Amino acid sequence: MTSSATPAVPVTWPAGIQAAACLTFDIDAESAVLTADLSSVSRMSPMSHQSYGPLVGVPRILGLLERHDVKATFFVPGYTAHRYPSVVRAIAGAGHEIAHHSYFHENTIGMDAKTEAAMLDLGLKALWDVAGVRPVGYRAPMWEMNYHTPALLAERGFLYDSSLMDADHPYPLSVGDGQVLAEVPVSWGLDDWEQYAFLPGLIGSGVIESPAKALEMWTLELQALHRLGAVFTLCCHPFLTGRPSRAEALSTLIERMKALPGLWIATVGEVAAHTMSLGLSPRACPQPQFPHDAYWVTTKERTP
Repeated sequence: MTSSATPAVPVTWPAGIQAAACLTFDIDAESAVLTADLSSVSRMSPMSHQSYGPLVGVPRILGLLERHDVKATFFVPGYTAHRYPSVVRAIAGAGHEIAHHSYFHENTIGMDAKTEAAMLDLGLKALWDVAGVRPVGYRAPMWEMNYHTPALLAERGFLYDSSLMDADHPYPLSVGDGQVLAEVPVSWGLDDWEQYAFLPGLIGSGVIESPAKALEMWTLELQALHRLGAVFTLCCHPFLTGRPSRAEALSTLIERMKALPGLWIATVGEVAAHTMSLGLSPRACPQPQFPHDAYWVTTKERTP
């Protein structure tokens, strides 16, 4: 029952670099809402809310990134690639990294390995057919990794995942059978979904935060991770952060990033490749085991 997990060790960054920051964008579009409720396919307003991302948010964000001369990582579901091929090609054409984000933003909780493998393969095919891209990175929908997922990724030649939350530093994740993936960690505090997402009866908490509040929170975390020599991985969605005032807040955050000494603004793939080049010992994220003696923990019928 004792966990064999050990903390991730700080990484040694390239010469002159103190910490890293990754700007990432999940291009979920309609799939995130359709997965939550398939019947919403007939609801024009929620679908228009989601299509704002690829139609307006992505072009705005691409322009913002070009003005700041920084590259980002875009996690793209295969369904989004099929529905908005010109948008995905524009992302690739601008020199940004395209990574895998499922096919239909599926709910992967409890998904068996065979089904998840089919999902991965269909997403890979979509990105190749649409943009000629064979991604090296993956992010699970809603960051929901199954314990069999890393092995499926390794079997398909992925370099990294960016879905886990057990570290401040990137690290090599042991997959088993001698296989290793780089893990570039995330955290819910660095996701715009919790700040901005709201569709009545579908997604969100019902509280829409001010971009000023999100900017303050993300700046504080950026500064703290910079002091630690860690990695700041921001996750944004173009249908959310692509709105005008929120995009302006993101622009301000990038200005603050560029002002920090020794901060490497990189793609997730670049951070992952550097991590794997260091020869660090792989670490595990072991599944918890239920206690043997406390039978009541797993007993379905409990005495009042």
